[in-house]
Amino acid sequence: MSEFRIHHDVNELLSLLHVHGGEGAEVYIDLLQKNRTPYVTTAVSAHSVKVKIAEFSRTPEDFLKKYDELKSKNIRHLDSLVYLLSKLTEDKETLQYLQQNAKERAELAANAATSGSTNFSIPSSTSKISLQELEELRKQLGSVTANSSVQQPLELTRKILRDKQNKKNSGQPIPVFPSWVYERPALIGDFLIGTSLSTDTTVPIGTLPLASQESMIVEDLLYVLIGVDGRYVTAQPLVGRQNRAFSVDPNLDLSIKELVTRILPVAASYSAVTRFIEEKSSFEYGQVNHALAAAMRTLIKEYMILITQLEHLQRQGLLSLQKLWFYIQPTMRTLEILASLATSVDKGECMGGSTLSLLHDKTFNYTGDSQAQELCLYLTKAASVPYFEILEKWIYRGIINDPYSEFMVEEHELQKEKIQEDYNDKYWDQRYTVVQQQIPSFLQKMADKILSTGKYLNVVRECGRDVTCPVAKEVIYTLKERAYVEQIEKAYNYASKVLLDFLMEEKELVSHLRSIKHYFLMDQGDFFVHFMDLTEEELKKPVDDIITTRLEALLELALRMSTANTDPFKDDLKVRVEILWVGNKCDFLNVFFCQSEQGLIWMGFSFLSRKALTRYQMLFRHMFYCKHVERQLCNVWISNKTAKQFSLHSAKWFAGAFTLRQRMLNFVQNIQYYMMFEVMEPTWHILEKNLKLASNIDDVLSHHTSFLDNCLKDCMLTNPELLKIFSKLMSVCVMFTNCMQRFTQSMKLDNEMDRLTLEHGTMLGPPTEEERAEETAKKKLTNKLLAEHADNLHLTSGFEATINKFDSNFSTHLLDLLDKLSVYSTNDCEHSMLNIIYRLDFNGFYTERLEHMSAERSQKAAPLLARPAVPAQ
Repeated sequence: MSEFRIHHDVNELLSLLHVHGGEGAEVYIDLLQKNRTPYVTTAVSAHSVKVKIAEFSRTPEDFLKKYDELKSKNIRHLDSLVYLLSKLTEDKETLQYLQQNAKERAELAANAATSGSTNFSIPSSTSKISLQELEELRKQLGSVTANSSVQQPLELTRKILRDKQNKKNSGQPIPVFPSWVYERPALIGDFLIGTSLSTDTTVPIGTLPLASQESMIVEDLLYVLIGVDGRYVTAQPLVGRQNRAFSVDPNLDLSIKELVTRILPVAASYSAVTRFIEEKSSFEYGQVNHALAAAMRTLIKEYMILITQLEHLQRQGLLSLQKLWFYIQPTMRTLEILASLATSVDKGECMGGSTLSLLHDKTFNYTGDSQAQELCLYLTKAASVPYFEILEKWIYRGIINDPYSEFMVEEHELQKEKIQEDYNDKYWDQRYTVVQQQIPSFLQKMADKILSTGKYLNVVRECGRDVTCPVAKEVIYTLKERAYVEQIEKAYNYASKVLLDFLMEEKELVSHLRSIKHYFLMDQGDFFVHFMDLTEEELKKPVDDIITTRLEALLELALRMSTANTDPFKDDLKVRVEILWVGNKCDFLNVFFCQSEQGLIWMGFSFLSRKALTRYQMLFRHMFYCKHVERQLCNVWISNKTAKQFSLHSAKWFAGAFTLRQRMLNFVQNIQYYMMFEVMEPTWHILEKNLKLASNIDDVLSHHTSFLDNCLKDCMLTNPELLKIFSKLMSVCVMFTNCMQRFTQSMKLDNEMDRLTLEHGTMLGPPTEEERAEETAKKKLTNKLLAEHADNLHLTSGFEATINKFDSNFSTHLLDLLDKLSVYSTNDCEHSMLNIIYRLDFNGFYTERLEHMSAERSQKAAPLLARPAVPAQ
């Protein structure tokens, strides 16, 4: 059961029980997910829990009747539900609550019935019915009709099935029998009710001697046993799905009548089997039911041969009623089993895999009766042939040929071309799905492998390569499941190996993943430096003036200028640049890289699915942002180098800003080093090693997912608390760089010096000595004025307080991060995160403060652990 289904069922159960407040649904959902264990049902366990509930119930007959009815309809998980109910009978508290809840619901229903009884308010004939009243009346009549238990006509059932199958197979509609097949009841072979085929005058049987009565009844019974009414024994019309009933002349001798009553169930069983064969032979009921009906028809032919032989004896005067009863007894058991199977399939509306499940369960349940089990085994083998033919095509070639929608794997028509535009795993997840109702019970454990086997072969076929399993053998049903389980295992191993070889050798999976690593994980990240250098002027423009296509072209140029140019798959790269804006300023660049080589399109279902691509993008954005902040801090360092040449009277705050900038740069660079060389590279080497040792495609998928998950975890992207602190630290760094850049620009050093330098020469010639002396005096005066301007700015805007505030915030968040890292590394055994602490606190600068924080945390936890003892009263 999926997690979504558990959520839905728990919430629905709580609403039905009117449970509000309390611990909520999430507590029960977590409890169910942690304690999910498969319930393996056996005939003994099912019978024991059934008896237990019957003993507990006030109306055991009704419970057993309902259980048998559901069992005859082949309801899935019935025994598991009964087992759950038996456990509920042991919990007195739950029982008390359920009884109270049932009582309250009954009272509410009674109040609703008395206050607003189901009255059909039909307007008087004098007034006209409005459209609204007419619609309400129609709905009421429709609900009453829907609740009535009238059997659906066979014509309507066939039409519904035919429309459903034609909708799924629009290109190839299923064939239909001509109408005269259903309009001529004499072709069916069952009793014709209301039509008397005999024109002989019937002599009252009570007036005949006993020997004559027996002779007449034997002749009648031979007719009745093949579906033809006799003179003194006639069939009654059918009522719903009930068995055929017969009427016997009341004047018949009681001793003869007793034997006739014992023989008539054979005729009833024959009638049920004949109707089943004729009904299920229609195309709409599927190939499995066709095969089952054909197997039953073979047995009915044997039965007809027996009746013919008995008729021959009767004509020779050698067949008495006692002999007829003796000869018919072995056949009685066979027809009884056939009729039971026919009734169960009919009640359960079984088709395909559900029919095979029912036959398998019946065969297994007849373990103590060798003849009955052999009969059911014969029927199950015959019915499973068309199903196994579909299965063989699927697991040996990856093809589904299922015109009647009977197979456990269903194919959906989806737009394959869209996968080139959107790397989503929806196509491969939803194109082939498992239909739970059509899974035979003996293949339930192998359902996932059967689905995967066909999908793997289909993947290779979609890439233009024909595949046929060399170990293909005919799959034959047997009670020993190991026989066909081994065949499915061999087919699965072959399909997995073919796809694995196809990925590794022809499609060069490892090389493609290495190429993805170059760009998403910045394995060769020098292209970022080239890109930022090339686009720096473009990104300084206003929002409306930036041309995205120009940025894309510059990124392409940066990739070609970097070491990524040696990548053999560089031409298969698509680049899309999106700019995120805050106000009127470019806050951050999101660069998306998408492998688009045609051979990798189908690999979206496994490696480049939406989930995998999202993980890669999260890692890329995380590292991209770190490099962006590092570049901003380096720009501050460059601007500060320019400002150092001026003598400021209050240079004390400048030294503090330089120190803070260096601490921030040290933090960002060490974080990047940790992610690149202590997380991603070792994890990548483990992935490469595991891919070489992988024996099937499932191992490859598992290793790749594990690689991404470990990278996300060790880069602090899966821990909300650590990620929040890290984001605050990066925000402080960005705000500090913006503040320093604004201060540097306010000084206008560069513009002023450039303006003075341009006045060195004029149109009249080079400057004279007087002009040079005047220019030197102006430069000195400018430096003095700029220094005073910086001092005044510091005094008026409280710049020193701002720097101290940045320093305080950065130190607080950094200590908080180191403290949380030490806690998580200790409690969750995430020892790799200790490397960040060692790198950031390499000289023990933060050790004392961290120890102080740890001591404070221990002191806060101590009162909670030491609770005072309650004094005795």
